[in-house]
Amino acid sequence: MSTSFPHHKYYSLRSPNNVGRRHHRRFPALVHCSATSTAKAKHKADQLVIVPRPLTPPPITKTPDRPSIKDPDLLSTWPHRAWVASGCTTVLISLLKCATGSAHSHIWLEPVLAGLIGYVLADLGSGVYHWGIDNYGDASTPVFGSQIEAFQGHHKWPWTITRRQFANNLHALARVVTFTVLPLDLVFNDPVVHGFVWVCSGCIMFSQQFHAWAHGTKSRLPPLVVALQDAGLLVSRSQHAAHHHAPYNNNYCIVSGVWNEFLDENKVFEALEMILFFQLGVRPRSWSEPNFGWIEEIETPSQTTVY
Repeated sequence: MSTSFPHHKYYSLRSPNNVGRRHHRRFPALVHCSATSTAKAKHKADQLVIVPRPLTPPPITKTPDRPSIKDPDLLSTWPHRAWVASGCTTVLISLLKCATGSAHSHIWLEPVLAGLIGYVLADLGSGVYHWGIDNYGDASTPVFGSQIEAFQGHHKWPWTITRRQFANNLHALARVVTFTVLPLDLVFNDPVVHGFVWVCSGCIMFSQQFHAWAHGTKSRLPPLVVALQDAGLLVSRSQHAAHHHAPYNNNYCIVSGVWNEFLDENKVFEALEMILFFQLGVRPRSWSEPNFGWIEEIETPSQTTVY
């Protein structure tokens, strides 16, 4: 009398380079291993049956509708202006405390060095934030959802940032600066602390304006802005243009861009993406093949009017 013992195991076969940038593709498969043993017959070799299994791509944020020249979302409102005014006020208070404290204590070098550190770290912070917004979350993400949706639309229609009115472009960051810097203004009087605070917070708040200038044409930009871009003190137009071309995974910093070369050459963001993937199982959008939502649509003549 023979007895059979079915065995079924499932394995996932992938390419050896299954984890990587967008050019490394996965080849998933479901493998059925079956073996039948009897008392009278010899054991047969295991039989492998490969059944293709579709790979679910990471969620891509839904791209907003194509903006029009009369889109009210590009206009400043009074609440926008109020937040920008409050943000600028807190930064100016910090600047005044730095200046008066330096004058009374006759300390100038330390506040200047602190301001330089704040300027450099603001650029790094803008890159980290930009990288996170570009690659993770969607419109439903708490707190950051609207920013994520806006940045996805920005990839498709980057020229719209040059059509946004000033307060409309800055109000979100101005709100953050207000709530962050105001307590520091009330608590600290040290000129060195405020040397760092006013420069760093000011660069962060105005980073979206620097970003808008990076999308402008040289003939339409103020000569001072062009000079600062050419000197490397503000992110240049050519450097940021590389961010809007495939593979869309570089040049994230938008204050001065001084960190971009270091971060890209040393693959810092790629390392962070790998850590998040292995720890949380979350894949960044930059690992997927560019879809229609990432490809820029050229500005049409009907959209060339500046507000």
